[in-house]
Amino acid sequence: MPPTCPDLAVSTSDLAARAKPWRLPARAAFPLLAAVLFAFFFAAAAPSPLFVVFQHAWHFSSSLLTVAFAIYAIALLISLLVAGSLSDHIGRRPVVLAALVLQAVAMGLFLLAHGIGGLIVARVVQGVATGIASGALSAAVVEAAPASRKRLGALITSVSPLAGLALGALLTGVAVKFSAQPVMLVFGVLAAVFALGAAVVLWMPETVTPRAGALASLVPRVSIPVRARAEFMRGLPVFVVVWALGGLYLSLAPSLMLHVFGIDNGVVNGLTVAVLSGMGAIAPTLLGRFAAPRPAILGMASIAVGLGLLLASLATRSLALFFVGTAVAGIGFGGAFSALVQTLAPLAQSHERGELFAAIFVVSYLAFSLPAMLAGFLVAPLGLLNTTEGYAAVLLLIAAFGVWSQWSVLRRGAH
Repeated sequence: MPPTCPDLAVSTSDLAARAKPWRLPARAAFPLLAAVLFAFFFAAAAPSPLFVVFQHAWHFSSSLLTVAFAIYAIALLISLLVAGSLSDHIGRRPVVLAALVLQAVAMGLFLLAHGIGGLIVARVVQGVATGIASGALSAAVVEAAPASRKRLGALITSVSPLAGLALGALLTGVAVKFSAQPVMLVFGVLAAVFALGAAVVLWMPETVTPRAGALASLVPRVSIPVRARAEFMRGLPVFVVVWALGGLYLSLAPSLMLHVFGIDNGVVNGLTVAVLSGMGAIAPTLLGRFAAPRPAILGMASIAVGLGLLLASLATRSLALFFVGTAVAGIGFGGAFSALVQTLAPLAQSHERGELFAAIFVVSYLAFSLPAMLAGFLVAPLGLLNTTEGYAAVLLLIAAFGVWSQWSVLRRGAH
C-alpha cells in the first residue's frame, strides 16, 4: 500500500466546504434585499417628473404620455402572470438576478431614447424586469428577515415600494430643476445601481429549496392560498383604491400642475408623488399600533377625505389644498396597503408566498395601469380637469365602500 502524504490528505468535509460557494450572512442579505426592492420602485417613479421634459422635447400628446406610463404596468403585469411563482420552484436568487440585469438594460434604453417610441420600449423592458422581480423579491425580503422579526419583513415589503416611489419622484424632480442633463444623471446612476445590485445578489443566500414544476409554473395563472382567500377578497377595494390613486398621481399630476395650477417646476412635479408616497411610507408606523382591520378602515377613510380635499383644490385652484389633500390621502395610501400585506403574508406557507405576492401585485397593477390609461384617452374629449375630477370621484366612492366592508368585519368580530 503506497504511503500517504499528510499535506495531500483532504477530508471529505474539507472538500464539501470548498465546493460550497461563499454566501453573504443572512443579517447582511436582509437589508440588501430590502434596498434592492426599494431601488426598483425608485426607478418606477423616476420617469414621472421627466414625462413633461420628454413631452416638451418630442411634442407628443397627453394620451401618448399616459400610454408611456401605463405600458410599464401592463408589461409588469404580463411578466408577473408568467413568472410570478417561478422563484417558488427555482429559487429567489436566479429570478432576482435576471430581473436586475434586465432593469440595468432598461435604464440604458432610457438613455438611448430619442422619441416616444424609444421611451415606450424602455418602459416595457422596465415593466418586465419589475414584474419578474416583484413576487420573488418581496418573498425573499420576508424570508431573509430574522426569525423573530418576520413581521418586520412584511412591513418592509409594503413600505419599501412607497418609500422608493417618493424618493424617486422627488430626487428626479430636483434633477430636472437643477441639472443641465437630468436624463443622463438619473438613468446613468440607476443603471450603475442595478448593475451593482446584480453583482451583490450573486452572493446572496438562497431562501427556498428548489422543487419540480418550474415550466408548469410559467403558464399564466393567479393562485391565492386557501387560508388567505377570504382576507384577500375583503381587501380588494383597498388594493384598487390605493394603486389607482398612485396611477392618477404618477400619470396626470405633472400635467395638472402645468395646465390647472399654471406651475412648470420639476421639484413641484416630484413633490406631487413624493408627498403621496412619502406619507404612505410613514403611515404604517402611525397606524401600526391598531389591531386589524382598524388600520385598513382608517386608511380607506383617510383616502376618502384626501380625495374630497383634492376635488376641492381642483375646484378652487388652490395648490396648498391640493398638497394637504395629497398628504391626507397618502396616509391611507400606505397605511391601508401595509396593513393588508401584513395580514396576508403570514397566511401563506413559504412555497406559496411567491404566488401570493404575485396575486397581490396583479390586482395592484391592474388598478395602477388601466384606470390611468383610460383617463389618458378621456383627456382629449372631456378635458384634463373633468377627467381628473371624475377619476377622483369614482375612487372616493370605492374608498367609502371599502370602509364599510372592513367595518362590517370589525362589527361581526365584536359580536
